[in-house]
Amino acid sequence: MAAEPSAKAKAWAIFDHIVQEAAPNGDHSDPWTRDPASGALVYTPDFDVLTRLLGVPLYLRAVPRTGVPALALDVWTSYELRRAGFDSDAVWPRPSAPRVLPAPIVSLLQKVTKPEREALWNRLRGATPPAGAAASSASILGKNYLKQVDVVMSNWVAGPELLISTKRMDSSFGNNAANRVEESYGDAKNLRLRHPLAALGFMYGLRSTIFNESPGIAEWLVDLLQKLGREDDAYHAVTLIVMEYADDNAVEGSDDDAGDGKGALTEAGVTIDEPDTDTSVAATEGTIEVGAVETAMANLPLVTIRFDLVPAGLQPGRFIAEMTRRVLDATPVNLHREARRRMSNSMPG
Repeated sequence: MAAEPSAKAKAWAIFDHIVQEAAPNGDHSDPWTRDPASGALVYTPDFDVLTRLLGVPLYLRAVPRTGVPALALDVWTSYELRRAGFDSDAVWPRPSAPRVLPAPIVSLLQKVTKPEREALWNRLRGATPPAGAAASSASILGKNYLKQVDVVMSNWVAGPELLISTKRMDSSFGNNAANRVEESYGDAKNLRLRHPLAALGFMYGLRSTIFNESPGIAEWLVDLLQKLGREDDAYHAVTLIVMEYADDNAVEGSDDDAGDGKGALTEAGVTIDEPDTDTSVAATEGTIEVGAVETAMANLPLVTIRFDLVPAGLQPGRFIAEMTRRVLDATPVNLHREARRRMSNSMPG
């Protein structure tokens, strides 16, 4: 009897369906528009996709330790970067398994014969893919230690071009708010010192109940997030996504985002005497029946984004635009041509 798919495997199947519906055959809508009043170039995120993705962990009743609640933010961010014009295989997590796959390997797969391609795909998606060739998540070496980064653009020629960390907090605001901000400061400095040209960003997902239950903590947290994006040695941009959903859909007994699902020592590459956690592609994804995905799509809980609670400097559209500009400004004009074309087409002639 086949084992029950994990919460993450179920989530990936639904996430992929949502993204494929929004971008059939990888055809992404153009997010750039020009404000008719000011003439400013504006990035307009696809918030319909975001709200559906955020509904997936609620539908699955996935607790933070599964990694699914925060994964919804990762999937949306990578989707938005593809809308901005960056290559699908260059942005991790990719829109299909394996989620981390270097572009040269993708290029190789396109050039070999069909039997060779099928054999390579089976190996890359298997339980023991070649080390360094494929993975379900990406770890980046900072100044002093390895850090798992949630959304990445990197290649063997340029190195890391974009690094975005995501965190999410739906409850336990008083216990964990300070911890998450302190961690983000340290992670930013660690990554920035080794990769000063990489666009470095931080996305924070926060349930709207904090503004009623703990208004003082909410005010303090928003202020710190704004300052986090102003430091010379921290993030280039920070965004806050405030999620509102019914109490009936909240996961009972859930606590704060458990982070990346690994301990700090494990992330740093230090071997510890604990049972191994299988994070291979085969372990984190599996075959989910089409009917189960369709049922999920028809019953996703309603999630609303509260833009009114977010300062202008922390709005998601500004964040994606700044990340895109940072990458393009730090690379030659012959790289990321589609991203440059999409942005330039919205500029006045």
